Amino acid sequence: MMSRFLSPNVALGIAPIVMVIALWQGLVSFGFAPAVLLPPPGFVFGRLLQQLVTSTFQQEIAATLIRLFAGFAIAVVVGVSVGIAAAASPAINAVVRPIVRVLAPLPKVALYPALLLLLGFGHGSKITLVAADALFPILLSTYYGASTVEQKLIWSAMAAGTPRREILFKVVLPAAMPSILTGCRIGLVISCIVVFLAEMITSTDGLGHALVTAARTFQAVDMFVPLITISLLGLILNGLLGVLRSYLLRGFPEA
Repeated sequence: MMSRFLSPNVALGIAPIVMVIALWQGLVSFGFAPAVLLPPPGFVFGRLLQQLVTSTFQQEIAATLIRLFAGFAIAVVVGVSVGIAAAASPAINAVVRPIVRVLAPLPKVALYPALLLLLGFGHGSKITLVAADALFPILLSTYYGASTVEQKLIWSAMAAGTPRREILFKVVLPAAMPSILTGCRIGLVISCIVVFLAEMITSTDGLGHALVTAARTFQAVDMFVPLITISLLGLILNGLLGVLRSYLLRGFPEA
């Protein structure tokens, strides 16, 4: 039964990508954009396949993924912990709420020069920037999910003899999991964008650095390769997170 609905959904998901590639090819074929500045998609994807088998490009991907995963992991741990704590404790909520209201709207990339001075040009400054940007969607989603847990679930667990210290992990956290995973999904997308941007600003490796290097040498084809790579990585990681979400929420009707 599931396979009957899978094919239309996959087709609907692929259709916009095919349309973008067709439009891209049309702009080049009909002369609306010079091939020197906008290479045909066939050239770009061919170059991507060539690059993927080289150790140099694999190292660029590895550097980006290390920063992305490290920053995202820090954001998940801190965001979920603080969000749960703020929902459970009015005192912590009173401290966290004004901080979130001040810092959440702030573009974190504005802090990147200060991070470079404090942490240097290596992994540390980029990981911190990724974590800072991905933190707030996860924190806010966790706080919302934990705050909206029905009180009767907690009362039922207490009536069943569940110790208070276990209610958080056996009742609140599972009930808030859909909201937490939604925040993680948003945070993952932000992480992909921010790590690429940070590498473009200042880095000696990574996909963002590869794009800037290609731009400086006027290699248009090589400029598009890192862009497509980070998009594919985001697509793959989002799909893996979706699989994890389906597994963790297999008892929920909407999963």
